[in-house]
Parts: sequence; structure tokens; C-alpha cells
Amino acid sequence: MTRFVPTSIDELREAVATALEAGEPIELLAGGSKRELGRPLQTPHVLDLSRLSGVRDYAPSELVLTAAAATPLAEIERLLAAQDQMLAFEPPDWRGLLGQAHGSPTLGGILACNLSGPRRFKAGAARDHFLGFTAVSGRAEIFKAGGKVVKNVTGYDLPKLMAGSHGTLAALAEATVKVLPRPETAASVLILGVVPDDAARVMAAALGSPHEVTGAAYLPPQTPRAAPLPAAMGVVALRVEGPEPSVVFRRDALLAELAAGRDAASLGDADSARLWRDIGNIAPLAALAERAVWRVSVAPSRGGEVAQAVARAVDAMWFLDWGGGLVWLAVADQPDGGAGVIRAAVGATGGGHATLVRGAPGLRAAVPVFEPQPAPLAALSRRVKESFDPRHILNPGRMVEGV
Repeated sequence: MTRFVPTSIDELREAVATALEAGEPIELLAGGSKRELGRPLQTPHVLDLSRLSGVRDYAPSELVLTAAAATPLAEIERLLAAQDQMLAFEPPDWRGLLGQAHGSPTLGGILACNLSGPRRFKAGAARDHFLGFTAVSGRAEIFKAGGKVVKNVTGYDLPKLMAGSHGTLAALAEATVKVLPRPETAASVLILGVVPDDAARVMAAALGSPHEVTGAAYLPPQTPRAAPLPAAMGVVALRVEGPEPSVVFRRDALLAELAAGRDAASLGDADSARLWRDIGNIAPLAALAERAVWRVSVAPSRGGEVAQAVARAVDAMWFLDWGGGLVWLAVADQPDGGAGVIRAAVGATGGGHATLVRGAPGLRAAVPVFEPQPAPLAALSRRVKESFDPRHILNPGRMVEGV
């Protein structure tokens, strides 16, 4: 196996050109923390982007940061924290979930996979904060898109196309993202003893209130959870952020409005940060190492319905995020990892998307990891792939077999 380790955009282009000339596919790799996402690859070469690292430009007053694609997120977050700023889409760290003891999440990896945390329903997805990039296509051509300002009009919105492409269209060399001020403080309200059938209603009431909730999750009684959440009871967790007087007022208002007839509690800033970090990193299911883990996106009012339908059919642990719009399922002892049951439940409740996030290589090769696309959309996706990577040398088969 050949390992290319470019140190510049020109060397990156040369590496892709070498693979293109030989007609041999390459696996794109930076921090390596998300290598087990998607379908397993079998490629003769690795394109190691780890040397393309470092913050290139940061203008706190303009709320814009540019960094090489393999820059560790931890480095970026430390730099932003020093200026009381943040990546508002709350990028998760799935190393615990995916069993990756080594490597670290990178800016390019998070954007290429379009991963977002609990604030996503409020702040938008990673793609919504992705302003511009420099990359090398599967044609071995250097190209740029977007810009380095928050308001930018340059024609096609290629950053949104790259976000979620899992390295199948181009190798990112540099990316520009929007940053936002970090909230002064945060608090979380815990509504205790909520049964699954009531969870969607409680979260909808909170999200429909004027209290600017920025996190809304539900853990049913059987789902593992770490402190400070109480064990063995259903818990709705709600987050509010901002100036301290506002946070205190909104926290107390949520408690008064939602806790009638139920036990309730609240968490301060440090415990709240820990809670939402665990939810974003899928900590409640990460330790269930023998189970296939699925990420299901549905209408928020149907999340609990989908989860309970799956749990009635198979052995499944689950919890809800994004106010019920994101269902996490850990399924045990199913030859297809629960794919048939999960996709049937999603279809029966109005449709959505089910993605296999964690599974053995054999399982990820045998079942569609990503939601199968309707024929017209699949044909469009193939044409896009052909435009950027006509010989299919970049992460071939990562998302769809043969593409």
C-alpha cells in the first residue's frame, strides 16, 4: 500500500494526479477518527492529509476562520475559546462511539461528513457554517469555491455540496467557516419521569415557547446515562444559553411551565456542558459495543413513535435529540443490524433517513449504510460524482457501492 503525505496544495494535486494516471483509487485520511463511517473501503493507496494542518487566518471581529482541512478541532476550539467564540453547530466527537482510540477530529473531516451536535436545530448544520474552501478534485484539478466573508455570492454553493460528501468528490485542503460568540453561561432543565409517549409533547412545548431553547433531548428509562442525569427514569433535558440573568429567568420559566405534576431539576453551566457534550458524542449508546448504532432523522413529532416501533420489534436502546427529530438506536442480534425494521418504521411514520453509523465491516458492506435514494436522485448523484471524479478514485464506494 502506498501512502501519500502531501505538505502543500501542489503536492496534494500531484498525489491525486498519480493515482488518476494509474487508475488506482485512494482513501482520504486526516485525523482518522471517522474512518469507520460509511461503507468499508478497499483501496491500494492512502492519501494522508494530516500535514495540511494549521489555522491560516482568523478574524474574530469578522466572525470568520480559515484553516487547513486537517487542523484538529481541539486546536481550533482552543483558539476560539480565547476570544469567547465557538463553532455554533457544536461538532461532535464520535471516537468513543466508533471505537477509535487514536486520531482526532479535524475541521475537514467534520465538514466532509456534515456532523452537527445538539444545537443543530437552532444554529443549523455544519454545512450552514461552511463558507468556502480550496480542494483538489478527482480530475487532479485545484479549485476554489465560496469565500472568506459571511455574506458571499459566487454562483453555485459548492460548500454545501462538499458537506456530507464523505470525501467522494474532492480532497479538501483548506476551509473557511463562520464562527459565533460563545454564550456567557448555560443551564439545563430536567423534566423527570416522562414516559416515551409524552416526550414529544413536552419538547414541543419547550421549543414552541419564547424561551430560546438550544437543546432538547429525551432519554427513556432503560437507556444508559452518565451523571448528572438520574438513572431508571425518563428524562427530558432542555438547554438555555445567554447572559446569566436571562438564563436564570428562562430556566425558571421552563420549570414553572413544564414541571407541573412532575419532578424536575436544573443543572448549572459546568454540568450542563457535560450533559450536552455526552449527548452530542452519543455517550449513552457508545458503551454498547456489540450493537449496531443507527442515526434516524424524522419529523420531530414522530421520533418517539419510530423509536418505540423499532424497540417493540427488536432489542433496541434509544434516545432522542433535536426535539425528537433525531433518533439514535442501538440494535442487538439482528443479521441486518436492524435495517429492515428501522427503515420500515421510518416509512410507516411519514418518511425520513436512516444511517448506519456503527457496525462491523461485513454489516456495512452488506446493507445500505445511507438511506437509499429514489432513482432520479440517485442518477443525479452519479452525475455529480462523474463531474468531480470521473474515474472514481476518491473514496470509491464509501457512500454507495461502485460510486
